[in-house]
Amino acid sequence: MPFLFSTMYKPLALGILLIAVACNQAVESTSQVQTAVEQDALPSWNDGERKERLMRFIQATTTEGSSQFIPVENRIACFDNDGTLWAEQPLYFQLFFAFDRIRSMAAEHPEWKEESPFKEVLEGNFNQALADGEHAIVELVMATHSGMSTQAFAEIVKNWADTAQHPITKKRYVDMVYQPMLELLDYLRSNGYTTFIVSGGGIDFMRPWAAEVYGIPKHQIVGSMGELRFVEEEDQVYLQKEAGIHFIDDKAGKPIQIQRAIGQQPIIAVGNSDGDFDMLRFSTHQNPYPSLGIFIHHTDAEREYAYDRNSSVGRLNKGLDQAGELGWLVVDMQRDWSVIWPE
Repeated sequence: MPFLFSTMYKPLALGILLIAVACNQAVESTSQVQTAVEQDALPSWNDGERKERLMRFIQATTTEGSSQFIPVENRIACFDNDGTLWAEQPLYFQLFFAFDRIRSMAAEHPEWKEESPFKEVLEGNFNQALADGEHAIVELVMATHSGMSTQAFAEIVKNWADTAQHPITKKRYVDMVYQPMLELLDYLRSNGYTTFIVSGGGIDFMRPWAAEVYGIPKHQIVGSMGELRFVEEEDQVYLQKEAGIHFIDDKAGKPIQIQRAIGQQPIIAVGNSDGDFDMLRFSTHQNPYPSLGIFIHHTDAEREYAYDRNSSVGRLNKGLDQAGELGWLVVDMQRDWSVIWPE
Protein backbone atom coordinates (compact mmCIF):
# COMPACT_ATOMS: atom_id res chain seq x y z
CA MET A 1 0.00 0.00 0.00
CA PRO A 2 2.74 2.51 0.71
CA PHE A 3 4.24 1.70 -2.70
CA LEU A 4 0.85 2.18 -4.41
CA PHE A 5 0.33 5.51 -2.63
CA SER A 6 3.72 6.91 -3.66
CA THR A 7 3.31 5.64 -7.24
CA MET A 8 -0.13 7.19 -7.63
CA TYR A 9 0.80 10.60 -6.21
CA LYS A 10 4.29 10.97 -7.60
CA PRO A 11 3.05 12.42 -10.94
CA LEU A 12 0.76 14.75 -8.99
CA ALA A 13 3.59 15.89 -6.76
CA LEU A 14 5.80 16.44 -9.79
CA GLY A 15 3.03 18.48 -11.44
CA ILE A 16 2.62 20.62 -8.35
CA LEU A 17 6.37 21.16 -8.22
CA LEU A 18 6.44 22.24 -11.88
CA ILE A 19 3.52 24.61 -11.34
CA ALA A 20 5.27 26.10 -8.30
CA VAL A 21 8.46 26.63 -10.27
CA ALA A 22 6.53 28.22 -13.12
CA CYS A 23 4.65 30.50 -10.73
CA ASN A 24 7.88 31.49 -9.04
CA GLN A 25 9.42 32.32 -12.42
CA ALA A 26 6.35 34.34 -13.32
CA VAL A 27 6.56 36.26 -10.04
CA GLU A 28 10.24 36.92 -10.62
CA SER A 29 9.52 38.01 -14.19
CA THR A 30 6.70 40.31 -13.04
CA SER A 31 8.97 41.75 -10.37
CA GLN A 32 11.67 42.41 -12.96
CA VAL A 33 9.16 44.12 -15.25
CA GLN A 34 7.86 46.26 -12.38
CA THR A 35 11.40 47.19 -11.44
CA ALA A 36 12.15 48.19 -15.03
CA VAL A 37 8.97 50.27 -15.19
CA GLU A 38 9.85 51.97 -11.90
CA GLN A 39 13.36 52.74 -13.13
CA ASP A 40 11.98 54.20 -16.36
CA ALA A 41 9.60 56.44 -14.43
CA LEU A 42 12.46 58.89 -13.83
CA PRO A 43 14.60 58.51 -16.97
CA SER A 44 16.31 61.90 -16.59
CA TRP A 45 17.56 60.98 -13.11
CA ASN A 46 20.92 59.23 -13.00
CA ASP A 47 20.97 55.92 -11.15
CA GLY A 48 22.39 56.32 -7.70
CA GLU A 49 21.68 56.71 -4.01
CA ARG A 50 19.35 59.71 -4.28
CA LYS A 51 17.20 58.33 -7.08
CA GLU A 52 16.95 54.97 -5.33
CA ARG A 53 16.00 56.53 -2.01
CA LEU A 54 13.38 58.73 -3.64
CA MET A 55 11.78 55.86 -5.54
CA ARG A 56 11.92 53.51 -2.54
CA PHE A 57 10.10 56.11 -0.46
CA ILE A 58 7.35 56.58 -3.04
CA GLN A 59 6.95 52.84 -3.51
CA ALA A 60 6.86 52.14 0.23
CA THR A 61 4.27 54.83 0.95
CA THR A 62 1.95 53.71 -1.85
CA THR A 63 2.15 49.92 -1.59
CA GLU A 64 -0.66 48.35 0.43
CA GLY A 65 0.68 46.10 3.14
CA SER A 66 3.84 48.16 3.49
CA SER A 67 4.66 49.34 7.00
CA GLN A 68 5.02 52.84 5.52
CA PHE A 69 1.76 52.80 3.53
CA ILE A 70 -0.07 56.15 3.45
CA PRO A 71 -3.76 56.45 2.48
CA VAL A 72 -4.35 58.31 -0.78
CA GLU A 73 -6.11 61.23 0.89
CA ASN A 74 -2.96 61.96 2.91
CA ARG A 75 -0.48 61.77 0.02
CA ILE A 76 0.36 65.46 -0.34
CA ALA A 77 3.51 66.70 -2.09
CA CYS A 78 4.41 70.40 -2.07
CA PHE A 79 6.90 72.02 -4.44
CA ASP A 80 8.48 75.44 -4.44
CA ASN A 81 8.53 76.92 -7.95
CA ASP A 82 11.46 79.31 -8.50
CA GLY A 83 14.68 77.29 -8.62
CA THR A 84 12.79 74.06 -7.90
CA LEU A 85 10.47 73.52 -10.86
CA TRP A 86 11.91 76.17 -13.17
CA ALA A 87 15.05 78.31 -13.22
CA GLU A 88 15.46 81.51 -11.25
CA GLN A 89 18.72 83.07 -12.43
CA PRO A 90 19.92 85.73 -12.85
CA LEU A 91 16.65 87.08 -11.41
CA TYR A 92 13.28 85.62 -10.50
CA PHE A 93 11.27 85.33 -13.69
CA GLN A 94 8.38 87.30 -12.26
CA LEU A 95 10.74 90.30 -12.07
CA PHE A 96 11.52 89.91 -15.77
CA PHE A 97 7.76 89.95 -16.33
CA ALA A 98 7.56 93.20 -14.35
CA PHE A 99 10.42 94.70 -16.40
CA ASP A 100 8.66 93.79 -19.64
CA ARG A 101 5.46 95.34 -18.33
CA ILE A 102 7.28 98.57 -17.42
CA ARG A 103 8.56 98.86 -20.98
CA SER A 104 5.15 98.13 -22.49
CA MET A 105 3.43 100.65 -20.18
CA ALA A 106 6.07 103.38 -20.50
CA ALA A 107 4.15 105.43 -23.08
CA GLU A 108 1.33 105.85 -20.58
CA HIS A 109 3.75 106.97 -17.86
CA PRO A 110 6.21 109.57 -19.24
CA GLU A 111 7.18 110.40 -15.65
CA TRP A 112 8.93 107.05 -15.37
CA LYS A 113 11.79 108.36 -17.51
CA GLU A 114 12.93 110.37 -14.50
CA GLU A 115 11.74 108.23 -11.59
CA SER A 116 13.64 105.37 -9.97
CA PRO A 117 13.42 102.41 -10.19
CA PHE A 118 11.42 102.77 -13.44
CA LYS A 119 14.08 104.94 -15.09
CA GLU A 120 16.74 102.26 -14.60
CA VAL A 121 14.47 99.53 -15.95
CA LEU A 122 13.77 101.52 -19.10
CA GLU A 123 17.51 102.03 -19.51
CA GLY A 124 18.11 98.29 -19.14
CA ASN A 125 20.08 98.74 -15.92
CA PHE A 126 18.30 96.05 -13.92
CA ASN A 127 20.85 95.73 -11.12
CA GLN A 128 20.66 99.45 -10.44
CA ALA A 129 16.87 99.30 -10.58
CA LEU A 130 16.92 96.77 -7.74
CA ALA A 131 19.61 98.53 -5.71
CA ASP A 132 17.01 99.66 -3.19
CA GLY A 133 16.14 96.02 -2.48
CA GLU A 134 12.67 95.03 -1.39
CA HIS A 135 11.30 98.57 -1.62
CA ALA A 136 12.18 98.76 -5.33
CA ILE A 137 10.72 95.32 -6.01
CA VAL A 138 7.45 96.27 -4.34
CA GLU A 139 7.24 99.47 -6.39
CA LEU A 140 7.81 97.62 -9.64
CA VAL A 141 5.37 94.84 -8.83
CA MET A 142 2.64 97.17 -7.62
CA ALA A 143 2.92 99.32 -10.75
CA THR A 144 2.69 96.34 -13.08
CA HIS A 145 0.40 93.92 -11.24
CA SER A 146 -2.49 96.15 -10.15
CA GLY A 147 -5.19 98.42 -11.53
CA MET A 148 -7.00 95.76 -13.55
CA SER A 149 -9.31 92.80 -13.11
CA THR A 150 -7.88 89.41 -12.22
CA GLN A 151 -9.10 88.12 -15.59
CA ALA A 152 -7.33 90.89 -17.52
CA PHE A 153 -4.13 90.26 -15.57
CA ALA A 154 -4.31 86.52 -16.27
CA GLU A 155 -4.56 87.20 -20.00
CA ILE A 156 -1.51 89.50 -19.87
CA VAL A 157 0.51 86.88 -18.00
CA LYS A 158 -0.54 84.07 -20.34
CA ASN A 159 0.42 86.09 -23.43
CA TRP A 160 3.78 86.88 -21.85
CA ALA A 161 4.41 83.24 -20.89
CA ASP A 162 3.60 82.12 -24.45
CA THR A 163 6.16 84.44 -26.03
CA ALA A 164 8.68 86.01 -23.62
CA GLN A 165 12.28 84.78 -23.76
CA HIS A 166 15.00 84.57 -21.15
CA PRO A 167 17.66 87.26 -21.84
CA ILE A 168 20.57 84.79 -21.70
CA THR A 169 19.33 81.39 -22.91
CA LYS A 170 16.80 82.86 -25.39
CA LYS A 171 14.46 80.06 -24.36
CA ARG A 172 10.88 80.84 -23.41
CA TYR A 173 10.69 81.08 -19.63
CA VAL A 174 8.11 78.28 -19.56
CA ASP A 175 10.60 76.07 -21.42
CA MET A 176 13.16 76.56 -18.66
CA VAL A 177 11.44 74.04 -16.46
CA TYR A 178 13.39 71.05 -15.18
CA GLN A 179 12.70 67.82 -17.04
CA PRO A 180 13.60 65.64 -14.01
CA MET A 181 11.06 67.53 -11.91
CA LEU A 182 8.33 67.14 -14.54
CA GLU A 183 8.99 63.40 -14.37
CA LEU A 184 8.83 63.43 -10.59
CA LEU A 185 5.50 65.28 -10.65
CA ASP A 186 4.06 62.72 -13.06
CA TYR A 187 5.47 59.81 -11.08
CA LEU A 188 3.97 61.07 -7.83
CA ARG A 189 0.57 61.63 -9.39
CA SER A 190 0.61 58.16 -10.96
CA ASN A 191 1.10 56.83 -7.44
CA GLY A 192 -1.83 58.69 -5.92
CA TYR A 193 -0.05 61.79 -4.66
CA THR A 194 -1.67 65.21 -5.04
CA THR A 195 0.90 67.81 -6.09
CA PHE A 196 0.82 71.42 -4.96
CA ILE A 197 2.95 74.45 -5.76
CA VAL A 198 3.84 76.47 -2.65
CA SER A 199 5.89 79.39 -3.90
CA GLY A 200 7.01 82.87 -2.97
CA GLY A 201 5.92 83.85 -6.48
CA GLY A 202 2.61 85.58 -7.00
CA ILE A 203 -0.38 83.26 -7.09
CA ASP A 204 -2.02 85.30 -9.87
CA PHE A 205 1.23 85.21 -11.84
CA MET A 206 1.56 81.41 -11.69
CA ARG A 207 -2.01 80.28 -12.23
CA PRO A 208 -2.41 81.31 -15.90
CA TRP A 209 0.33 78.97 -17.16
CA ALA A 210 1.21 76.44 -14.43
CA ALA A 211 -1.60 73.99 -15.21
CA GLU A 212 -0.40 73.63 -18.80
CA VAL A 213 3.29 73.44 -17.91
CA TYR A 214 3.22 71.32 -14.74
CA GLY A 215 -0.18 69.63 -14.85
CA ILE A 216 -1.05 71.28 -11.53
CA PRO A 217 -4.54 72.86 -11.52
CA LYS A 218 -5.12 76.41 -10.30
CA HIS A 219 -6.69 75.42 -7.01
CA GLN A 220 -3.50 73.51 -6.09
CA ILE A 221 -1.28 76.58 -6.43
CA VAL A 222 -0.34 78.45 -3.27
CA GLY A 223 1.66 81.67 -3.46
CA SER A 224 2.11 85.28 -2.43
CA MET A 225 -1.01 87.39 -2.80
CA GLY A 226 -1.72 91.02 -3.58
CA GLU A 227 -4.75 92.92 -2.40
CA LEU A 228 -8.06 92.38 -4.16
CA ARG A 229 -11.28 94.37 -4.27
CA PHE A 230 -14.72 93.11 -5.18
CA VAL A 231 -16.27 95.37 -7.83
CA GLU A 232 -19.90 95.49 -8.93
CA GLU A 233 -20.65 97.96 -11.72
CA GLU A 234 -24.02 97.86 -13.48
CA ASP A 235 -23.99 94.44 -15.16
CA GLN A 236 -20.35 93.64 -14.32
CA VAL A 237 -19.00 91.81 -11.31
CA TYR A 238 -15.28 91.13 -10.98
CA LEU A 239 -12.24 91.20 -8.72
CA GLN A 240 -9.89 94.17 -9.06
CA LYS A 241 -6.18 93.81 -8.37
CA GLU A 242 -5.16 96.59 -5.99
CA ALA A 243 -1.77 98.06 -5.11
CA GLY A 244 -0.74 96.35 -1.91
CA ILE A 245 0.57 93.05 -0.59
CA HIS A 246 -1.81 90.75 1.24
CA PHE A 247 0.59 87.92 2.11
CA ILE A 248 4.17 86.89 1.31
CA ASP A 249 4.42 83.12 0.89
CA ASP A 250 8.05 82.68 1.87
CA LYS A 251 9.99 81.27 4.84
CA ALA A 252 7.60 80.92 7.81
CA GLY A 253 4.78 82.10 5.56
CA LYS A 254 4.86 78.83 3.64
CA PRO A 255 3.69 76.57 6.49
CA ILE A 256 1.00 79.14 7.30
CA GLN A 257 -0.28 79.12 3.74
CA ILE A 258 -0.10 75.32 3.59
CA GLN A 259 -2.33 75.13 6.63
CA ARG A 260 -4.75 77.68 5.21
CA ALA A 261 -4.94 76.25 1.71
CA ILE A 262 -4.36 72.51 2.26
CA GLY A 263 -5.08 71.92 5.93
CA GLN A 264 -2.58 69.15 6.61
CA GLN A 265 1.12 68.39 6.68
CA PRO A 266 2.63 67.41 3.33
CA ILE A 267 4.30 64.03 3.06
CA ILE A 268 6.89 65.33 0.59
CA ALA A 269 8.20 68.90 0.48
CA VAL A 270 10.66 70.06 -2.18
CA GLY A 271 12.56 73.34 -2.35
CA ASN A 272 15.92 74.77 -3.29
CA SER A 273 16.65 77.61 -0.89
CA ASP A 274 16.56 78.66 2.74
CA GLY A 275 13.25 80.32 1.92
CA ASP A 276 11.87 76.76 1.73
CA PHE A 277 13.49 75.54 4.95
CA ASP A 278 10.42 76.16 7.12
CA MET A 279 8.19 74.33 4.64
CA LEU A 280 10.44 71.26 4.77
CA ARG A 281 10.66 71.48 8.56
CA PHE A 282 6.90 71.77 8.92
CA SER A 283 6.37 68.79 6.62
CA THR A 284 8.84 66.42 8.26
CA HIS A 285 8.69 67.34 11.95
CA GLN A 286 6.42 65.06 14.03
CA ASN A 287 4.49 63.98 10.96
CA PRO A 288 2.20 61.03 11.82
CA TYR A 289 3.20 59.47 8.48
CA PRO A 290 6.59 58.86 6.87
CA SER A 291 7.82 62.08 5.28
CA LEU A 292 10.62 63.34 3.09
CA GLY A 293 12.23 66.75 2.65
CA ILE A 294 14.17 67.43 -0.55
CA PHE A 295 16.49 70.27 -1.56
CA ILE A 296 17.48 70.82 -5.19
CA HIS A 297 21.13 71.94 -5.11
CA HIS A 298 22.23 74.01 -8.10
CA THR A 299 25.69 72.70 -8.92
CA ASP A 300 25.77 72.70 -12.72
CA ALA A 301 27.35 75.89 -14.06
CA GLU A 302 27.72 74.40 -17.53
CA ARG A 303 24.15 73.29 -18.20
CA GLU A 304 22.35 75.71 -15.86
CA TYR A 305 23.81 77.67 -12.91
CA ALA A 306 25.92 76.88 -9.86
CA TYR A 307 25.03 78.77 -6.67
CA ASP A 308 24.13 78.21 -3.04
CA ARG A 309 25.46 79.90 0.12
CA ASN A 310 26.35 83.35 -1.20
CA SER A 311 23.71 83.84 -3.87
CA SER A 312 21.34 86.78 -3.65
CA VAL A 313 18.78 84.66 -5.52
CA GLY A 314 17.94 81.21 -4.14
CA ARG A 315 20.44 81.28 -1.28
CA LEU A 316 20.94 77.82 0.22
CA ASN A 317 23.06 77.96 3.36
CA LYS A 318 21.12 76.83 6.41
CA GLY A 319 19.57 74.03 4.34
CA LEU A 320 22.95 72.61 3.34
CA ASP A 321 24.15 72.70 6.93
CA GLN A 322 21.14 70.93 8.42
CA ALA A 323 19.78 68.66 5.67
CA GLY A 324 21.87 65.66 6.71
CA GLU A 325 21.02 66.00 10.39
CA LEU A 326 17.32 66.25 9.58
CA GLY A 327 17.38 63.31 7.18
CA TRP A 328 16.53 65.35 4.10
CA LEU A 329 17.61 64.49 0.58
CA VAL A 330 19.92 66.91 -1.26
CA VAL A 331 19.73 66.41 -5.02
CA ASP A 332 22.90 67.44 -6.84
CA MET A 333 21.84 68.71 -10.27
CA GLN A 334 25.19 68.03 -11.93
CA ARG A 335 25.53 64.53 -10.53
CA ASP A 336 21.92 63.35 -10.30
CA TRP A 337 20.31 64.71 -13.48
CA SER A 338 21.26 63.47 -16.94
CA VAL A 339 19.38 66.34 -18.60
CA ILE A 340 18.14 69.71 -17.38
CA TRP A 341 15.59 71.06 -19.85
CA PRO A 342 12.81 69.28 -21.76
CA GLU A 343 13.77 68.42 -25.33
